[in-house]
Amino acid sequence: MNSETNRIEYKQELTDDLEKEAVAFLNYPEGGVLYIGIEKTGTAIGVIDIDSDMLKIKDRLKNNITPSCMGLFDIATENIDSRDVIKITFASGPEKPYYIKKLGMSEKGTFIRVGTAAEPMPVKMIESLFAKRIRNSIGKIKSPNQNLTFEQLKIYYEGANKALNQQFASNLELLSEEGQYNYVAYLLADLNGMSIKVAKYEGVDRVDLMENNEYGYCSLVKATKQVLDKINVENKTLARITPKEREEKRLWNSVALREAVINAIVHNDYTSEIPPKFEFFDDRIEITSFGSLPQGMTEKEFFEGYSVPRNKELMRVFRDLDLVEHLGSGIPRILRSYGKECFKFTENFLRMTFPALEKVTPQVTPQVTPQVTPQVTPQVKELLKVLTGEMNRLELQEQLNLADREHFRRSYLKPALECGVIKMTKPDKPNSRSQRYRLTEQGEQIKKDYNR
Repeated sequence: MNSETNRIEYKQELTDDLEKEAVAFLNYPEGGVLYIGIEKTGTAIGVIDIDSDMLKIKDRLKNNITPSCMGLFDIATENIDSRDVIKITFASGPEKPYYIKKLGMSEKGTFIRVGTAAEPMPVKMIESLFAKRIRNSIGKIKSPNQNLTFEQLKIYYEGANKALNQQFASNLELLSEEGQYNYVAYLLADLNGMSIKVAKYEGVDRVDLMENNEYGYCSLVKATKQVLDKINVENKTLARITPKEREEKRLWNSVALREAVINAIVHNDYTSEIPPKFEFFDDRIEITSFGSLPQGMTEKEFFEGYSVPRNKELMRVFRDLDLVEHLGSGIPRILRSYGKECFKFTENFLRMTFPALEKVTPQVTPQVTPQVTPQVTPQVKELLKVLTGEMNRLELQEQLNLADREHFRRSYLKPALECGVIKMTKPDKPNSRSQRYRLTEQGEQIKKDYNR
């Protein structure tokens, strides 16, 4: 592991200063990552009772920090040098200053990251941040309707094996400070006045409207799933015939497109009651959400994946239901397929424009240059030799006798994926703990050639 930085902190074990480190990262403009089970030198030693510690961490962060940081952190396990450690990822909080509840909003309870340490926040900074605290958030706006039901939301939670109890409105932060339903509750309720538009135009401008679909007036979760289904239908598969095989590709990269849809819905500024919209043209799709960059965030930080959730309550629900994987993971995934030039920021809007693949699919004649076998490195050759059936990362590292996970990823796994000789069993969830890898047809052929 690398050394500690302003965004990375190591702890050998779960200690009493968890809340202090958490508050410092929540107050830091770039958030950060706290590892449990790693020495200060970067050596992984592991966690003895990992499940128990993860439950304790979630409970302490939930109950001991003010304002609520639910929806602003991820807890996951990570295997480093064959040791299981805990990784806690913190977003930069939108309601600074955060502080330890029992110590109050003072230098004793309020911290910020300075270099590689959590230091007490100066009184002037505390007062300045408190004066700027965002109060016009959907968690603080009263729902226009207090007669709300949540049957759809309960069904989705049950489907994720996370049934809601009688205190779900409080636990999910659906109540205002006065105990009434807030605008988050309104958006997640069975009936509301919010609808998301998915339009389809003939040509490349907004002159000839072919379809104008509305998904909404229901739980935002249900509306999101309906939008994803519609966009999946429109993301047609195109075929190209080559001398070797039939190549099939979709109009848009499905992983990037899904991330863009979720990002637009979860981070939309609903305080203005303007929903995101999705528009299809012959040559592109445009995804527009209301609300530009979060306060204090630069474009550089946005593209590097630093996370400042605009609607932390929605983020928490969407993560509970596996619609969102990790904090800050969406934009980097989009950038794997589409460049920064596809993003446009204005004073009030963020628009993502993704060009479509060419729709012309001509028959390629045999005179076309035959498919070229990719040039693979010696490391990729070694990986192909040991990969049989479906194997996970740890199994591959063991077969290759490699202890350094980052070296394996950078020199073996990533090049093999990029040149198309291996593939993921779960391409839509590249960071899944159950991710496995297998040879592609091309990889199998190359492996046969090496074994001759």
